[in-house]
Amino acid sequence: MQNQRLLIMLEVAIMSALAYVLSTITLWKMPQGGSVSLVMVPIALMAYRRGLLAGLVTGVIVGELNHLLDGYVVHPVQLLLDYPVAFMALGLAGVVRLSRFEESSKRITALWGGLLLGVVGRLVCHFTSGVVWFAEYAPEGTPVALYSFVYNITYLLPEMIITGIVLTLILTRAPQLFFVAKANVRRFS
Repeated sequence: MQNQRLLIMLEVAIMSALAYVLSTITLWKMPQGGSVSLVMVPIALMAYRRGLLAGLVTGVIVGELNHLLDGYVVHPVQLLLDYPVAFMALGLAGVVRLSRFEESSKRITALWGGLLLGVVGRLVCHFTSGVVWFAEYAPEGTPVALYSFVYNITYLLPEMIITGIVLTLILTRAPQLFFVAKANVRRFS
């Protein structure tokens, strides 16, 4: 049991480091923060592989790494919303257990559903932060809530689609990365 916990902690650490590295390789960067990268792939993969808690912990670590190494902070609550809590929300994908589905098409649908749940959680965090702390960037006459939503969905939606495609390819080509061997079935929860 101790070896199993150590293995899970090592996987969380490795996936967190990989996610941070992938977050530095951006396909597209927004002017006031946010970008399109593959940062969500390792977080979601960890959530599907080891469960909700492992996904949440991986997300918190990635968010804090992003904050410490490249963060922009105007308020302590904004720090929490834009970094550890936003990335932790991606771990919500772990509520979906892909192993419950036998058919490949159902697994893929469940994967996308879990990913959508995590991205909606992340969107809520960034949206709230945008409305409260970054309203000054909204063009004159534009409602702040609309501006924050459009701004954040502009990079989160493409990032979700790219992440979903990558995870779908991994699930269909290397499903062993999603499923722990029968001898190591325990989830981190």
